[in-house]
Amino acid sequence: MPVLPGAEPYRHEGGEVGVLLCHGFTGSPQSLRPWAEYLAGRGLSVSLPLLPGHGTRWQDLQITGWQDWYAEVDRELRALRERCAHVFVAGLSMGGALALRLAARHGDDIAGVIVVNPANKVHGPAAHALPVARHFLRTSRGIASDIAKEGAAELGYDRVPLDAAHSLRIFLRLLDGELPQVTQPLLLMRSPRDHVVPPADSARVLGRVSSVDVTEVLLEHSYHVATLDHDADRIFEESHAFIGRLAPSVGKEGTSAGG
Repeated sequence: MPVLPGAEPYRHEGGEVGVLLCHGFTGSPQSLRPWAEYLAGRGLSVSLPLLPGHGTRWQDLQITGWQDWYAEVDRELRALRERCAHVFVAGLSMGGALALRLAARHGDDIAGVIVVNPANKVHGPAAHALPVARHFLRTSRGIASDIAKEGAAELGYDRVPLDAAHSLRIFLRLLDGELPQVTQPLLLMRSPRDHVVPPADSARVLGRVSSVDVTEVLLEHSYHVATLDHDADRIFEESHAFIGRLAPSVGKEGTSAGG
């Protein structure tokens, strides 16, 4: 299936500091594209892949699982590591969960972690029924475009395939057990008014990781897809400052904004 216009992956060859951005479940790179372009414009190398099954039609997501999504970001991380001296991982929602697992698995190869409204579990009364319900019901209603800003929209599916949701639930339970292996500096930004991922998920992440250098930022004016919402500029600026603190070469030599 052709990729939906706007859902294409994005890559920028910048300096010696690289950032891998991971989009969310049923979403696409479109939700993080402004963030990626902001960082690229400041000379960083940026990779924003399209996760398998995403950016086309929900039926394609139905036949993928967490192993496919994680394998894609793992490959992108390894590619960034080959050409960058310092690499950061970042993500929104499920993308935040993927970034956290990369941090847990890759240790010192990752300089820092940035997550926005990270998912920690599948919520809702039907969550526990997923193992059985997915055999009788193919989809539930979509979760895209939880955005406060008028006129802003997320390019995502209007249906959630339950087989994929079941796989996501398995992944998040697995990740929860691995969170203590996350030791890198962590910047966590969350929206108090999030209609997809509740504040309890961010609290769980903060309570489980072993990171000592932890910064929490509240995004008071945004809903779930905060990267396209009123607080987008703050996300971009906070993440760039966080990277600059940990990789002082940002904005100096070796990070020219050319290209």
